[in-house]
Amino acid sequence: MDANLAAALATPFTLDANPGRAAATFPDLAGSLDVAAMDAAQAVISGWSGYVPTPLHDLPEIADHLGVGQVVYKDEAARFGLGSFKALGGAYAVAALARQIEAQGGSTAELTVATATDGNHGRSVAWGAARAGCAAKIYIHAHVSQAREDAMAAFGAEVIRIDGNYEASLAACKQDAAAHGWQIVSDTSWPGYHEVPLTVMAGYTVMSREILAQLGGVPSHAMLPVGVGGLAAGIIAPLWQAAGSSLGHMIAVESHMSACMRDSLVAGTPTLVDITEETLMAGLSCGEVSDLAWDILKPTVSHCVTIGDEAVAPLMRWFHHRTDAIEAGECSTSGLAALLAMHADGAAWEQLEMTPDSVVLLVGTEGATDPDFYRRTVGIA
Repeated sequence: MDANLAAALATPFTLDANPGRAAATFPDLAGSLDVAAMDAAQAVISGWSGYVPTPLHDLPEIADHLGVGQVVYKDEAARFGLGSFKALGGAYAVAALARQIEAQGGSTAELTVATATDGNHGRSVAWGAARAGCAAKIYIHAHVSQAREDAMAAFGAEVIRIDGNYEASLAACKQDAAAHGWQIVSDTSWPGYHEVPLTVMAGYTVMSREILAQLGGVPSHAMLPVGVGGLAAGIIAPLWQAAGSSLGHMIAVESHMSACMRDSLVAGTPTLVDITEETLMAGLSCGEVSDLAWDILKPTVSHCVTIGDEAVAPLMRWFHHRTDAIEAGECSTSGLAALLAMHADGAAWEQLEMTPDSVVLLVGTEGATDPDFYRRTVGIA
């Protein structure tokens, strides 16, 4: 076995079944992540300049190792040149706000959007603001890399760095937005704030609809990276709509350091985690699940697995040095890391009910969004 894959096998993990799993008919309810919201996102985003479905790579060497029918990897590294799936969400929400202002006879130059981010969502909001002709204020926490800050500033956004973690940056964003009349464009929701994050999640469903078309059906298993839960919900919604009560194993993947989904599923209610140490998988470093995402994830997620950072660098190198190279950033390794670790543990693998016919989806959420870190990690001079 490849040395980088072998290094990932020993990744410590925890695996918990979701006692709230009850997937049945997809709840196509107005005002939720319904078919109308997904159709609207598809119509708008597919019309943007540069739109093409991102690749769905086959990983036969992984499928052979696991003894399953197929393992596929949705590669978001080139999405609109922004390097991650987030390009589908924040920018789409900004565009929707701009359309509302224009429909009311206003000017988008009067709009200021604000958000808190670990990097990729803020880059999408900054890009969307530049496209719409409005201002953007992006709040980042102390551990966001300089490269990610620079990528947001390159679109003309004002980037405000604060002490503390993601939750602290979000609190500062909320306070300043309320004081100045800015429109928050967050990928997480809270009581009284649903419309914009619902639009963000609707943008993410474009990726899942692409997967359904590329795969020609619904995967039996999906390894879903979870931060606040918007991505996982955005992927699950179209799969759930297509499969109904036959929806397969939707498996949430988190860092040990920020396992808010795991704790919420076990408790049966959204549970806040105080993050005291930051994972390398920056997009997973979130301490509270979005309540909109929770409404989709609670009845559909079958299991939640948490992992450490041990496999991040080896798997980034493995993806990069494949014959068919894939640019996989830190969070993009999470699903494969969890999958390999659980396969190496017979009891965990048995819980997932894998068979020789299983089709497993991995989500490559990002490429080299921190180019310097990526080059050092994969060994590029």
